Amino acid sequence: MQCPYAFLWLAICAVLTHAGRCNDHARQSLRITFHDAIGRSSALWASGSAGYVYLCGGADGSLIKFSDLELTDPANKGLHDIINSLKHIADHYDVSYGDIIQFAGAVGFSNCPGATRLEFFAGRPEATAPAPPKLIPGPTDTAQATLSRMQDAGFSAEDTVILLGAHSVGREHTIDPAANDTPLDSTPGAFDSQFYLEVLLKGTVYPRKAPHSGEALSATKDVFRLSSDAAIARHPDTACHDDRMRSAFRKAMIKVATLGHRMEDLVDCSHVIPVPPPWNKTASYPAGFSTSSVERSVSLSSCPGITLPAKASEDTLTGLQYFC
Repeated sequence: MQCPYAFLWLAICAVLTHAGRCNDHARQSLRITFHDAIGRSSALWASGSAGYVYLCGGADGSLIKFSDLELTDPANKGLHDIINSLKHIADHYDVSYGDIIQFAGAVGFSNCPGATRLEFFAGRPEATAPAPPKLIPGPTDTAQATLSRMQDAGFSAEDTVILLGAHSVGREHTIDPAANDTPLDSTPGAFDSQFYLEVLLKGTVYPRKAPHSGEALSATKDVFRLSSDAAIARHPDTACHDDRMRSAFRKAMIKVATLGHRMEDLVDCSHVIPVPPPWNKTASYPAGFSTSSVERSVSLSSCPGITLPAKASEDTLTGLQYFC
């Protein structure tokens, strides 16, 4: 089947880009891809507590179609504008909400230097029911709660760590109004592994005076740290290499984008996604920080400037070491 999506390029660009920058529109378009897809639960389906509804869900556009319901979930705070923008485009061009969300995420992400070129598959039918409530992992969740929820949706601990890489381009907008727009790492304009290093640095300060629920101590006042990010980074089931990160993130995002669908029912339209600009810098310690500043529960072999002792065990490492 011929890809029907090339004609959307100009319309999407008008909404998601500003001189090709990795801006808030691009960030929100990436965020909504996950929030729309994660509303699927094998445990709820197995329990039979809600019938066929819980077999639905996944990347189906329910966050737009049933926005009146799903936006009441605090986890979806801040998505009103991107939902309204994408709904307008989808309605104008008569495409499904599930497709427009994943297309917008891939196009928006392509504006971020260092990003991997995400694949895009079209052909999702319209959602038939809203996503069940309370299925989106939140910043106050423990590491085990986050990993369990992700496993319930079909993602491994490794997938979870990899998908947190989206926070490399993230900014705080929903927890502390006084810290609005504070980045989640020191290079928010690029997709790189700096986030994975910085979230492990010992936290000593808050960007503003008072801590808020979902906020953890940060290493510097210029970076906002989510409690859930800090917890996952220090969990024994999670374990900084940019090329491997990009490749793994691309594969994990395919799982996100196709959650709830069969690949044979979709059409590959990846050729319409722009190639992201390069980013050649590697992760490095911020000024004043070094190996001794790192807090973690497993091996340090992949951190900048860190060498692994000869007798150290590799058994505690996951296959891809993103939390260095």
